[in-house]
Amino acid sequence: MFGKTITLFRLFGFRVRIDLSWFLIAALVAWSLAVGAFPLYYENLSAATYWWMGIGGALALFVSIVVHELCHSLAARRYGMEMRGITLFVFGGVAEMTEEPSSAVAEFVMALAGPASSIVLGGLVLGLHHLGTQAGWPVPLTGVLSYMGLINLVLAGFNLLPAFPLDGGRVFRAALWAWRGNLRWATRIASVTGSAIGLLMVAGGVLYALSGALIGGLWLAFIGMFIRGASRMSYQQLLTRKALEGEKVRRFMRAQPVTVPGEATIADLVEDYVYTHHFKMLPVVEGERLLGCVTTRDIKEVPREEWSQRRAGEIARTCSPENTISPDQDVTEALSSMHRTQSSRLMVVEDGRLVGVLALKDLLEFLSLKVDLEGDSV
Repeated sequence: MFGKTITLFRLFGFRVRIDLSWFLIAALVAWSLAVGAFPLYYENLSAATYWWMGIGGALALFVSIVVHELCHSLAARRYGMEMRGITLFVFGGVAEMTEEPSSAVAEFVMALAGPASSIVLGGLVLGLHHLGTQAGWPVPLTGVLSYMGLINLVLAGFNLLPAFPLDGGRVFRAALWAWRGNLRWATRIASVTGSAIGLLMVAGGVLYALSGALIGGLWLAFIGMFIRGASRMSYQQLLTRKALEGEKVRRFMRAQPVTVPGEATIADLVEDYVYTHHFKMLPVVEGERLLGCVTTRDIKEVPREEWSQRRAGEIARTCSPENTISPDQDVTEALSSMHRTQSSRLMVVEDGRLVGVLALKDLLEFLSLKVDLEGDSV
């Protein structure tokens, strides 16, 4: 889902990150508020003031989304679910789960925690806006407070749409799950419903754009396409998790991976390993002991004329915990790690020894065969 992200801070133990796409929506919000909404509702202020109000509005949106996703994460923690953190991106924000909820009740509570927090925060901020207006606070401040209060109510209302994986869609799935006791069936129904709602939003956005509201219509259509894609992807992720649940990394790893001896020159590393096997990351070993990992980026940092003198062991870096996994870990954890790091290979390490490599290609081939043989029972 995400591209390049930046970690901002930690809040209640959760890492808050921002995807670079978020800066696009922040700029659009600040611009639309500074040149459109605020001049319309608050007249006779300077252009600089409107822009400061616009920036304040974008920051208010940031705080609102973080609070919304934080409450999801706190509710999930209450039910024992592990959360990777909170990431803001172009379509808002997401609390990143590593597993499905343990029960329909856990899903219901977690899903409603976000909208409930937005409603409470919106009411409190609107109340503060009213008090500030009565007390004669500066117009720029009360204007931003008004926007923050309203945007929280809009955020709650939008997320309560029954379009999975939005909060309302998760509430819908929780109800279906509680009714039939079948998470897979509930997810399929919620996914189809969310996909249909996304398609309706795309159609509505196109009609809206044709009526003259081009930017608003296109934005609605983009959101609809995102919801439609996310609904279908969420169901596929559940099928994948169920198909691999309980399987250990040891079953799928390649026990005799391509490795680079630490004494190999960088020239040999490039010619005999990178160009031959087409891997961008390779493990460097001394016997069975893992010295570290070397990437094409590490190689490029060494001047070309030094490649015949320098050794692979010299430039190998300690393999990141995100690039390694134990052979006895659940393979679903490996998939989560690959998705999070955008990596297609993990080093399988046991007691400091490299015992294998796990490749995404092998997992996908297994899944393809299992779906082909077992069909809907997967």
